[in-house]
Amino acid sequence: MRSAIANRTISLTVLVVAVAAAAGLAVWKHTVTLAASAPQPTPRAEPVNTVLRACPAPGLTGASAAQVALITGPASTGSGRALVTRVSVAARGAPLASLTRPGVLSVTAVRPAPAPANGKKRAPAHSATPSATPSPPVATVPVPGGTVIQATGAMARGLEAEQVSDGGRAAERCAGPGTDFWFAGPGVPTAPHIQVFLMNVSAQPADVTVQAFTDTGPLQGSADTGVAVTPHSMVTQSLDKMLHGARLVALQVRTSVGQVVAAVRETYSGHTGAWLPVSAAPSTRIVIPGMPAASGTRQLFLAVPGTSVAHITLNAITAKGSYRPTGGAGLDIPGGSVAQVSLSSLSGIYGALVVSSTVPVTASLMVPGGQHGAPGAFTAAAPAIQEQGMVAANVTGKSAASSLVLSAPWRGARVRLTEIGTDSGQGKAASGSVLVIRAHRSVMRQLLTPDGSRHGSAFAVVVTPLPGSGPVYAGRVITTGGRGGAVESILPVPSALTVVPLPPVQGTLVTRGG
Repeated sequence: MRSAIANRTISLTVLVVAVAAAAGLAVWKHTVTLAASAPQPTPRAEPVNTVLRACPAPGLTGASAAQVALITGPASTGSGRALVTRVSVAARGAPLASLTRPGVLSVTAVRPAPAPANGKKRAPAHSATPSATPSPPVATVPVPGGTVIQATGAMARGLEAEQVSDGGRAAERCAGPGTDFWFAGPGVPTAPHIQVFLMNVSAQPADVTVQAFTDTGPLQGSADTGVAVTPHSMVTQSLDKMLHGARLVALQVRTSVGQVVAAVRETYSGHTGAWLPVSAAPSTRIVIPGMPAASGTRQLFLAVPGTSVAHITLNAITAKGSYRPTGGAGLDIPGGSVAQVSLSSLSGIYGALVVSSTVPVTASLMVPGGQHGAPGAFTAAAPAIQEQGMVAANVTGKSAASSLVLSAPWRGARVRLTEIGTDSGQGKAASGSVLVIRAHRSVMRQLLTPDGSRHGSAFAVVVTPLPGSGPVYAGRVITTGGRGGAVESILPVPSALTVVPLPPVQGTLVTRGG
């Protein structure tokens, strides 16, 4: 009898709870649908329709003439336009070039911007710095020059651009706007002149902070905060005084408002110097591609931005396999500092360096060479190629040679290489060749002018990982004096996306008005 009463009591309780829940939902007046157990849809992607790139060197007042080399993905279809103009609205005038043919390499000459009227220069503005800093405020000087590329439609898909020196050599990649940039390299004793260039190519003002790390730790109070960069302008800062005595340096350029394109130039003599490549964001495992076959000690610059000690090991990915180079183990670097590692055992060996660390780090690599006035030729930590990689300006002839160094640090890889030439504006593409890279190996491929193109003319190269390929890292190397000559520039091969993957939607809670 008690059992029956208990069962009826439980049933009545369940009924009351159910009625209360229904009443609550009725008061809420919404229908609830829970889709957490639904299968994940196939990831979607949208085509790239707008791209901005900016180059600091072409058009600088007082500099020699320069060029901008531009290429879009050869598979791009449809209409589009890429406008090459000066960064400054006041100095723009007519576009330097208006390009409408996807997959065709174009090279646009950029004359130096005229000096201000009557030879007068705008007075430098001093950016705000913390009161505790032992260094004087860093002057921010507006400068004419710089080039911006605005691409839409098919001309934005797979776009890549490089600034080319007056000697016809690619000097640096033209980067896109961002909020966080990293650079690492030698300090003032090796490169007495260190300049930061900040370009704002949008209509929104930008507020920038430049933080310096050195071999003795972060410069106390050295964060150069509140650097204002007005829309459509370029400013520069000389860090010579701020970094006085620093043997090694790493710079973090970040924005609190807006976006900029940041570039850093190091010079020990002359006016050309070296543009430091942007290093990948700090991570516990980074890859530095494009180590050339030229002889000479490699200098590795490691930056540890956090507060913890970094325990670091190095692995060289070479033609003969992966191994730990001499001096590549047992490296302990204090947090907030920069260290230099000399790797003489890698002289004459091409490949890539894998840096593994217990805390996030970033790095760059310097080899003997570089353009006039440069402390060396640089490459830096870079991500693996996604979809396709592009290098826009290559030259192979009597006085120069271009080559690709491709590395597969973990799994084997297969890539297709396609050269795209230009003669009188007519793009000509050679048939693609497939290159196999064994796991834990690197290969070097000499780049040749495509068939049908004028010998010695500029040409672009597309690197396309094939389905099932392992991660591929690549760097383009230009040497002077032909094969085996001095290294003039190294450029990590960036990804040139034609589509942007969209993340799949997982569990969702949907409400509808009742």
